[in-house]
Amino acid sequence: MATPPSDRGGDPRRRPATTGHAAATRRRHVTRTVLAAANRAIGRGAATRRRHVTRTVLTAANGTTGAGLLLALATRTRIRRGRNGVLIAEGWRLPMPPASCFTVGSVIITRRSAEWLLAEERAELLAHESRHAGQYAVLGPLFWPAYWVACGWSYLATGSYGVHNYFERRAGLKAGGYPEELPLRPWLRRIWSGGRTHSTSGT
Repeated sequence: MATPPSDRGGDPRRRPATTGHAAATRRRHVTRTVLAAANRAIGRGAATRRRHVTRTVLTAANGTTGAGLLLALATRTRIRRGRNGVLIAEGWRLPMPPASCFTVGSVIITRRSAEWLLAEERAELLAHESRHAGQYAVLGPLFWPAYWVACGWSYLATGSYGVHNYFERRAGLKAGGYPEELPLRPWLRRIWSGGRTHSTSGT
């Protein structure tokens, strides 16, 4: 007498249905994972866009973007639309500042063309200058004295305007073309080491 199909581990004709159910479960899992990742990316993108809009609005409201536009118009640089709410004024001709780019409000002023700055290989430089626009959004016109004080301290300490400049460090030294570290000037090292020695001996 033949053994019933149920006693032989199940009817083989029913196995494809089980396999199909597992495959459908996997597809649903993959779909949920992809949708969740897409939603996270959309959320991050929306948050980034809000930050860009907020930066643009604040630099317009505090007058620093207006100052950048006036400077660009006065020096006959051509104003072009950049990315993420910043403007690019191309063709700066004056000898100062000597950098290839500098930022006033949400206006990045460059000696080169807008296409040069927007090229993929200069994405880090564009991001560096855009971070300065964010600093203008927070400080408004107070950015100028604060930045020059930071420049003075950095130059006094190392001979570089950027290495110990808080604003340049926050924007990214390497992206801005600055060395990431330099030794302190000898006289400052002596003061620093003398203060540490005195502190140690006092304890």
